[in-house]
Amino acid sequence: MTSTRRIWLAGALALLLGASPARADEPVLVFAAASLKNAVDDAAAAWRGETGKAAKVSYAASNALAKQIEAGAPADLFISADLAWMDYAEKAGTLRPGTRANFLRNSIVLVAPKDSPVSVDLKPGLDLAKALGGGRLAVGNVESVPAGKYGRAALQALGAWDGVRDRLAQAENVRAALLLVSRGEAPLGIVYATDAASDPGVRVVAAFPADSHPPIVYPIAQMKDSANPDAAAFLAYLKSPAARGFFERQGFTVLGQAGERY
Repeated sequence: MTSTRRIWLAGALALLLGASPARADEPVLVFAAASLKNAVDDAAAAWRGETGKAAKVSYAASNALAKQIEAGAPADLFISADLAWMDYAEKAGTLRPGTRANFLRNSIVLVAPKDSPVSVDLKPGLDLAKALGGGRLAVGNVESVPAGKYGRAALQALGAWDGVRDRLAQAENVRAALLLVSRGEAPLGIVYATDAASDPGVRVVAAFPADSHPPIVYPIAQMKDSANPDAAAFLAYLKSPAARGFFERQGFTVLGQAGERY
């Protein structure tokens, strides 16, 4: 046996022997919808304070996260902003059976920059194009980003879609749409109520009627290939009474028992 091969084998053996203890020290990797940033960051910090364990969170649009997981990204947990992208992840075979549950509810609102005097009544027949003036409506991508899809559904239900469909500023996720309004780059935007509450640069003009779009449900699940021994514990913590306040303070409604499906 050559010296090079002996060194390679010794290194491989060391990696194998060291894999379990090293893995136990790694943070739980959570892929979470962008709208969850404030609440999940607070929950992760509290969990670390209580247990000494860490969670690292990657935030993006749910569609991007689901596709990254399908492509092999090593997430331990996934929290989607809609059922469709969790369904996508489940059909791709990436979820650990028995761990999926409906976690949170949210709502969508129309926002404007904080000093804007604009007033809009979100009722059937509204002329949202008039309220936009010469500007564009900031939304998440209406084909793929959950907040954008909900927004399009609501505008269609209210008869306002045809008037604004060519006047959209489509963003890669809902937080990016929020920033367009907060910075004054768009006169109006559609975001989650929880996003509006997180940014003092915007004000809520009006809330969309709950029956104008599908229910906004955030499911959560552990990934099938997750090897982190702390993943299940953090999943349980997020759904526990100890973490409930972090989500409610941001405006989420926390749903019922583990395993509940909407």
